[in-house]
Amino acid sequence: MPIIDNAVYVAGHRIENPSSLDDTFEYMRANSGMAWIGMFRPTPEEIEQVASEFSLHPLAVEDALTGHQRSKMERYGDILFTVLRPARYDDASETVEFGELHVFVGPDFVVTIRHAESPDLARVRRRLEDQPELLAQGPEAVLYAILDEVVDEYLPVVDGVENDIDEIEDSLFGGGDPGLSQRIYQLSRELIAFQRATQPLGEMLDSLLRGAEKYGVDIELQRSLRNVHDHVLKTIDRLTGFRAILDNALTVNATLVTQRQTDTALQQNEQVKKISGWAAILFGPTLVGTIYGMNFVYMPELEWVFGYPMALALMAATSAALYVTFKRRHWL
Repeated sequence: MPIIDNAVYVAGHRIENPSSLDDTFEYMRANSGMAWIGMFRPTPEEIEQVASEFSLHPLAVEDALTGHQRSKMERYGDILFTVLRPARYDDASETVEFGELHVFVGPDFVVTIRHAESPDLARVRRRLEDQPELLAQGPEAVLYAILDEVVDEYLPVVDGVENDIDEIEDSLFGGGDPGLSQRIYQLSRELIAFQRATQPLGEMLDSLLRGAEKYGVDIELQRSLRNVHDHVLKTIDRLTGFRAILDNALTVNATLVTQRQTDTALQQNEQVKKISGWAAILFGPTLVGTIYGMNFVYMPELEWVFGYPMALALMAATSAALYVTFKRRHWL
């Protein structure tokens, strides 16, 4: 179902569980409460219904309908539109998967639109409902809890990427994995996407904290936002370090591959030298034997008594001279 959860809160407590969006709007106005509408891959008609009721800006609605947005935060009057890119580490494929979450925060409502399974907003809702004093602070508290959940879900992803990097470093000097360069490149691309998801969060949280006094955000909530901000900066720092490690790993791997190719070429060259040397040594006696094996009648040495020993001696001398020459040149 596109509408995952739909509730109206007053003073931090859930008072209604409307069965439709129309009922939500009615209960919210009747009780001067806060509506929190959670939607999962909604239809354009459902988004338009919410947009019409809460007067959402058309550009923000268009982004929510289109999807594939970068992480960002934009304010349209008294409504804050936030795009988050949650991440999940898949152990089976050792890859990072990214989702997309749109959050509309108004004076008396929160609308969340998920385009992926992550993050677990049901857990966020349970956490806030167990802390009515926090939920009573209104839509800003919901936004804080969502940001905190998204950032917390980054931690196991960072650990998974770090484990992949450790495996890559072990493979670098482990004998030459032919697919190592491809794995480094793929992980580098995932890190770039991860940085694009996390890098804007620092500025987004700075913006929230700068406007905290203007919009009357509770001091304790401000402290909680600063804590999330610290976690974001630590995540960004770790990802920056990972990028540097992978860049170095790619360079080292290219150097090692070149070195192994050079060593192989040198070994092959040494073998070629040995084969060529022995071929030349064998060629000398073959040449002499061929000349004396032509059986011409008028050859000076045919009737010479020492002709045969001389031919053998010439073969041996030629082979010995070639052997000494190649040995001195380190061909043999």
